[in-house]
Amino acid sequence: MADQEFPGWHGTTIIGVRKGGQVVVAGDGQVSLGQTVIKGSARKVRRLSPGGSDVVCGFAGSTADAFALLERLEAKLEKTPGQLQRACVELAKDWRTDKYLQKLEAMLIVTDGRELYVITGAGDVLEPEHDIAAIGSGGNFALAAARGMMDSERSAEEIARRAMAIAADICVYTNGNLTVETISA
Repeated sequence: MADQEFPGWHGTTIIGVRKGGQVVVAGDGQVSLGQTVIKGSARKVRRLSPGGSDVVCGFAGSTADAFALLERLEAKLEKTPGQLQRACVELAKDWRTDKYLQKLEAMLIVTDGRELYVITGAGDVLEPEHDIAAIGSGGNFALAAARGMMDSERSAEEIARRAMAIAADICVYTNGNLTVETISA
């Protein structure tokens, strides 16, 4: 079908904020199809526990694609316990070179409480500057808002929640129904 006949799925803002020995990953719950909100309470931030170590992931993009990537990330983490960077690089390498995975449309924010990464289908494993990562349709709004609050006395969770509220006020594909996960180093 042409894009005019079947509008694309839109939605999601995910932010990761590292401050004061904690990392908070927050995501909104909106999923839209064209100009229609299909669901307002989707859960796009999840806690994984491969091999007994906690990892928090947030995803933007196709849900089915993101779940496929999360399963692969979990398998990589089980093979390399305690080595988040290595697992992320291995996932990105597979994603970039595997013909099936190349078709997946999603992005991930991943943290173990110490390290914080954005993983893309282009083979990127990015450690964000300024201890903030943001993805999705309202990601740049949330990123800008969070950067403006990093020098304040606010905690990582307060910054993430306020940045998401600002993004929800600006981005029509983002709502204020949040899932928030906190993880410590």
